[in-house]
Amino acid sequence: MSSLKQVAVIGVLLAGAYVIGSSIYTVNEVEQVIITQFGKPVGAPVTEAGLKLKLPFVQEVNPIDKRVLEWDGNPSDMPTKDKLYISVDLFARWRIVDPLQYFLRLHDERSAQSRLDDILGSETRNAVAKHELIELIRTTKDRVPLRDALLTEAERDMGALVPIQKGRKRVEEEIFTAAAEKVQVFGIELLDIRFKRINYNESVRPKIYDRMISERRQIAERFLSEGNGEAARIRGNRVRDLNKIQSEAYRQVEEIRGVADAKATEIYA
Repeated sequence: MSSLKQVAVIGVLLAGAYVIGSSIYTVNEVEQVIITQFGKPVGAPVTEAGLKLKLPFVQEVNPIDKRVLEWDGNPSDMPTKDKLYISVDLFARWRIVDPLQYFLRLHDERSAQSRLDDILGSETRNAVAKHELIELIRTTKDRVPLRDALLTEAERDMGALVPIQKGRKRVEEEIFTAAAEKVQVFGIELLDIRFKRINYNESVRPKIYDRMISERRQIAERFLSEGNGEAARIRGNRVRDLNKIQSEAYRQVEEIRGVADAKATEIYA
């Protein structure tokens, strides 16, 4: 009989330990937790690390990452405003700031990545379609090499080349602003987006190269024209200075000759 009691006591202790073990869970530093009961969230999200309690068996722990996460899109072909197809590769950084909303709307990171694919892909396509190719591949800098500064000045003066109104950085900001507003409803905060790579589509590369050659030829012709003009100005100044020197020399010769003639007349008088 005593052995049966011992078995019963051991069974109760084991059952108690199992119940206690099922009631305790750990939240680590890099995650937050949503507790669900029969599939529905209960209580507020658990965001502080440490040992926590829940109802055993009926409540389930759903960990959600609270680190900065990465979204890396697939390269996609899309048209620019000037009807040139380019391959755009974009990446972004994001994090979950409202775990309950995130869990209710998306449930897991795989769904979140899929939704980011749709939103960021759409906003990137819209932004690219509103800008010329040169706006996407060029950016402005506070300090530029002298050669680039000269080329920029020549392009501005000629008026034949497409001016840079915004540049790649501003286009990235437009995509970020539009996408950040749309992802808020999913409990997500978009932190940053960047163009990782922009490649010319094979079918438009010859057109791009022809345009680049044409633009640089126009700039070279402008420099050549300015150089010829400067050379003509220098030659004109040289002729003018030479004539001035010769005229002054002739005047001085005549003055000396006049003085000499006067002295000669005085001597022979």
